[in-house]
Amino acid sequence: MNGIPFRPDYLKLHRTGELKQRGELLWDHLASCKLCPRECRVNRLAGEKGFCKTGSNLKVASFNAHFGEERPLVGVGGSGTIFLSHCNLGCVFCQNWDISHQGGGTECSIEDLGAMMLQLQEDGCQNINLVTPTHYSPHVLLGLNLAASGGLRIPLVYNTSGWERPDVLALLEGVVDIYLADFKYTDPDMAHGYSADAGSYPSVAKAALMEMNRQVGVAVPERNGVIFRGLMIRHLVMPGEVSGSMEAVRWIADNLPGDTYVNLMLQYRPAYRAHLYPEIDRPVSREEYLEIVDEARRCGLTNLDVDL
Repeated sequence: MNGIPFRPDYLKLHRTGELKQRGELLWDHLASCKLCPRECRVNRLAGEKGFCKTGSNLKVASFNAHFGEERPLVGVGGSGTIFLSHCNLGCVFCQNWDISHQGGGTECSIEDLGAMMLQLQEDGCQNINLVTPTHYSPHVLLGLNLAASGGLRIPLVYNTSGWERPDVLALLEGVVDIYLADFKYTDPDMAHGYSADAGSYPSVAKAALMEMNRQVGVAVPERNGVIFRGLMIRHLVMPGEVSGSMEAVRWIADNLPGDTYVNLMLQYRPAYRAHLYPEIDRPVSREEYLEIVDEARRCGLTNLDVDL
C-alpha cells in the first residue's frame, strides 16, 4: 500500500491469542444461537437447527479464485471466494438458492477451512472472500487463526447480507479488513415479505453499515486499483422499488461519507420462487436503473460502481 506491504490487522490478534479467544467466545454462542438477528436460540452444539438449518458443523459449497466480483477485489489473481452453505435471510429471489436454501455443499472441519484459505493465497488470490459467513462466524475466526499460523497474510473479506448483530460485529473488529455488505431493503414490509419475515432488516442493516464504516472506514483503492481495506456496499436494484433504491442511496449519502463505495447492481433476474410474486417476476429496466444512478449522483455519492 503506497509502497508499504499490506499487513492485515488479524495478524496482531493472532499473535496475542485474542483471535482464537474471540472465535471460542463465538463458538460458545452456538449453545443458544443468537449469531444473527433471528435469535433462534437453538443448541447447535447438540445438533439442533434453527432457521439457517445449520448445526455446529461447517459446510462449504465451493472455494476458488473468482473473477466475477467487483474489480477492486479481483486484482490480477482473482478474489479467493469460499462459498458457505445455508443462509440466515432466506430471500425468495436468491440466485444461489441451491446453496443458500437447499444447503448444497460438503461438511468440512475448521482445519479444512484454514487450509482452503492458505490454498487460495498460494494460488495468487487477492483476498479471502467469505460468502454468507454470518451463521459461521465462529468457524471463520477459528479457521482464520489456523491459517494465520500457517502464513496467511492477505485481506479478509466478510461478504454479508448486511443483517448483522452489533455484538457479533464488535467481535469482528480488527479481524475483517473489507466488509462487502448488501443493503437489500429500506422498507420493513418488503423485507418481511421477500426475506422470510425479516422485517427488522432495514433498521438492523443501517446500524450494521455504520458500525462497519466505523471499523474499517472508506474503501479507497491503491494505485493498482485494488482495495485492501474498507466498507463496500452492494445494493441490488429490484423491480418496482421493492428494494427501496431511492431511499437507500439517500440514506447512504446522509449517513456515510460521500465517497463510500457503492455498487448499484443491475443483475436482478427472477430466480428460485420469484415467479410466485408477479411484481418481481421480471428484470429491472434500464430506465428504472438509470433513475437510481442519477439520484445517487444528485445526492453527492462520488464512488459509484455502475453498469452503464
